[in-house]
Amino acid sequence: MSFLIDESGQGAAEYILLFGGIIVIAIAALYIYYSYFIAPSSVKVGDDIATVRSTVGS
Repeated sequence: MSFLIDESGQGAAEYILLFGGIIVIAIAALYIYYSYFIAPSSVKVGDDIATVRSTVGS
C-alpha cells in the first residue's frame, strides 16, 4: 500500500499539464491570427510612425 502514499511523480505530471496547456493556447492563437501572418497587410508602418512622431512632437 506504499504506492498510494508515494507522490514523487506528481510534480512531473503537473509540469506536463502546464506545458500542454501553454502549447494548446499557442496553437489556438496561431490558428486565429494565421491570416494576419500570411496575407499581405494593408497597414503602412512608415505612415503610422510618421503620424506618431508628428503627434508627439507637437
